[in-house]
Amino acid sequence: MIPRQLNTGRLIARWCSRTSGNSGHRKDVVDMARNASDVSEFRKAFSKAKHIAVLTGAGVSAESDVPTFRGAGGYWRKWQAQELATPEAFSRNPSRVWEFYHYRRELVLSRSPNAAHRAIAECEARLSRQGRSVVVITQNIDELHRRAGSQNILEIHGSLFKTRCMSCGNVAANHKSPICSALGGKGAPDPNTSDAMIPVEDLPRCENGGCNGLLRPHVVWFGETLDSNILTQVEKELEICDLCLVVGTSSVVYPAAMFAPQVASRGVPVAEFNMEATPATNRFMFHFPGPCGTTLPPALHRHESEVI
Repeated sequence: MIPRQLNTGRLIARWCSRTSGNSGHRKDVVDMARNASDVSEFRKAFSKAKHIAVLTGAGVSAESDVPTFRGAGGYWRKWQAQELATPEAFSRNPSRVWEFYHYRRELVLSRSPNAAHRAIAECEARLSRQGRSVVVITQNIDELHRRAGSQNILEIHGSLFKTRCMSCGNVAANHKSPICSALGGKGAPDPNTSDAMIPVEDLPRCENGGCNGLLRPHVVWFGETLDSNILTQVEKELEICDLCLVVGTSSVVYPAAMFAPQVASRGVPVAEFNMEATPATNRFMFHFPGPCGTTLPPALHRHESEVI
């Protein structure tokens, strides 16, 4: 339970009297007091909010030990994700690309939602009983929000567990493991692993009305545009939200990086929960540094004003 009020002035005075001459300790206490004040003010905004938009990124999944495939360590075998997650790469070598996505599907199936996922889902369920709404707008494709229990989710980059037919365009959920027999045991990320070179006819195929067309992951690849229908829904949610949370995202991937600053520009409180500051931090009312699984649950805990 987060205390309603905290006499931070008395705590600071007492601590500083004990650490006179130690400017580093005094600075730590001032930082702690500012964070405590931020939590108190955030909780006030949270208690009043009727429509909460939660924007999530790779940092949330990383706390469930899901690789982000970014930076120096972002390789699968000898390729970076941006070399594989393109229409051109799939056209050239669909077997290699499917090995990559099979590896990612199987890895995610072995992971579990973390405390941040669960806090968001619990908050949505609780507030819905009060006539309030929570929507998750995520850049992640791992469906961990859904597995945690969130219902109102907009996946702007698609899902690892949906496929789209290259012939008929049918989109379907697919949680098979493996997604096809030819991929069983394939997809090892070690750089010395050779490509499986699976014949295209043995790769995942469409089961819609006997189509049998080649399936691809239903994710947004580099060079592709986001689904306009999803973006329209996102725009509507951001227009009505009266509190916005930015959770585990670097705020550098567009267009998602524009979402929260646009909300902030109309005076709506925005709270950022991230390991470190981002290019957008200074535009937001609140910033809570640290692991999302640590900072988010107390922030979304039931407020004393809630009657249900």
